Amino acid sequence: MSRWCSNQLSYAPESLGKIVAPMNSMNWIAGLAAAALPLAFAMPPSSALTAGAVAILIAAVLAAVHHAEVIAHRVGEPFGTLVLALAVTVIETALILSVMLAGGQEASALARDTIYSAVMIIANGVIGVCILIGGMRHREQHFRIEGMGAGFAALATLSVLVLVMPSLTTTVAGPSYSTSQLLFVALSSGCLWLIFVFVQTVRHRDYFLPAVKVEDESVHAPAPSAGRAWLSALMLMLALLAVVGFAKLLSPVIENGVAQQGAPRAVVGIIIALIVLLPETWAAVRAARADRLQTSMNLAIGSALASIGLTIPVVVLASVLLDLPLTLGLAPKDMALLALTFLVGSITLASGRTFMMHGAIHLVLFAAFLFLTLVP
Repeated sequence: MSRWCSNQLSYAPESLGKIVAPMNSMNWIAGLAAAALPLAFAMPPSSALTAGAVAILIAAVLAAVHHAEVIAHRVGEPFGTLVLALAVTVIETALILSVMLAGGQEASALARDTIYSAVMIIANGVIGVCILIGGMRHREQHFRIEGMGAGFAALATLSVLVLVMPSLTTTVAGPSYSTSQLLFVALSSGCLWLIFVFVQTVRHRDYFLPAVKVEDESVHAPAPSAGRAWLSALMLMLALLAVVGFAKLLSPVIENGVAQQGAPRAVVGIIIALIVLLPETWAAVRAARADRLQTSMNLAIGSALASIGLTIPVVVLASVLLDLPLTLGLAPKDMALLALTFLVGSITLASGRTFMMHGAIHLVLFAAFLFLTLVP
């Protein structure tokens, strides 16, 4: 089989049956979930509406993962994982901007909380679950350190520039940047993300390709047609729109529940981030179970980088042009957890091989992040 064919088929789902499964049901789910959004926002709040929103959100997540896999099987790795990461990040950025425009000063820390939560959820929660499940099922798994090491280094650099340095600079009082500093960080974030995408998809694409196993029959499955892939792209956007839309619909319920329990307001951002990241998380876990940890890592690192490299330039531009307040610096407790995350992550990625212990360590860090948010 030629290298092109290997690249095209390396992201195949777990079995031939899943590849050729009828798309009609998933098309209907994605379309109906998106169509239900205006009706759901028009209805008065009720327990029935909340239950229905949760059910539709879960269905939309499953539909999004299905259509992302169809697209990925058509275009090949690492383009497949890039499609899902980009789609989720674009919609998530739109959600952040809409809340910032409506919230004013109270929403000044929303971008910071969302990005920090996304990094911690992905770098500890998603990666930890994937490694643990993959280790339990396959004992030891492998990935290309050349690509993941560079991606993780870029993620650490952007996280420090965006989330740590604002609390240490002195030009502006408080955990914020001046206008010139904001523009510098926005430009740096966008450029570094674009370079990473160029390296991932063009210059060193082989660093991000999972190994194709000869005994895996799924790699020989025919790729979907171009028409089916374009239809899945449309359905993917509708499903992700439904995920983010129903997450926003449920946010007042979540806020009220958090307030009633006396928990910090930052918990709301974590819950919303968890919901928004569900499609990527589910796709990454499925790949790890199928012994394709490279695909899981591509999704995780790519999503975390996109959440900073795409979100920060857009948010900064809106903040400067519309004079919106923007707070980026983390508290010392969160800085320490972020630093520990990157220290542990560098050890996890050092050899290109993982087993259960690596996953357990990351999940303990994730649990500490959640617990110390609830009990600061």
